[in-house]
Amino acid sequence: MKALFFTLLTLTLFADDPKIDDSKEAFVNINIQIPSIRFEMRYAGTDNFIGRPIDGYEEPLCYLTKEAALALQKVQASLQKEEHTLRVYDCFRPQRAVDHFVRWAKELNDTEMKNIYYPGVDKKELFDRGYIASKSGHSRGSTVDLTIDGLDMGTPFDFFDPRSHTESDAVTEKQHENRMRLKKVMEENGFQNYTEEWWHFTLKSEPFKERYFDFAIN
Repeated sequence: MKALFFTLLTLTLFADDPKIDDSKEAFVNINIQIPSIRFEMRYAGTDNFIGRPIDGYEEPLCYLTKEAALALQKVQASLQKEEHTLRVYDCFRPQRAVDHFVRWAKELNDTEMKNIYYPGVDKKELFDRGYIASKSGHSRGSTVDLTIDGLDMGTPFDFFDPRSHTESDAVTEKQHENRMRLKKVMEENGFQNYTEEWWHFTLKSEPFKERYFDFAIN
């Protein structure tokens, strides 16, 4: 009876966990599919809030689901008509990278990049304030962090501060206008903004709402 109980408990726990998948079949390489985009894949290098390459980012590449790729292609085409282009900072994020963020956030003495990325936040508050979490929509493959290249958005990418909220009133009128321009072109092509990060967009009709992926970016 005890063995049966633990078997049922284990099955219940696994049933409650989001599925982790290591397959790359549903994804496309955006560097190849939309080469006109400017890519600045921050987590493959040292210019990020940790200051080191992140686990899983073996190459500075952008992968998205096929559905998100097609939608992003339409965004880029629309901007190119206005002689603008997208600059992309992050796309698919493997679960191992999210796990790296979590480990780093627990290392309270590692504050190398604090002055650049989170000057107004005590590192021990990163979880409570929602800046770091154990799961990320990026790992579902249809979320992308980006900007319109050359436009001033008021804060840098990944700046942990209320000023990064899309509708923040702490930015100038022109900076707000630029954010709304980005939001509009993304929404017109099927993406939805995360209101606390002006750069963060998810495909509304994302194909994997409950599935998280964990393959190396290479």
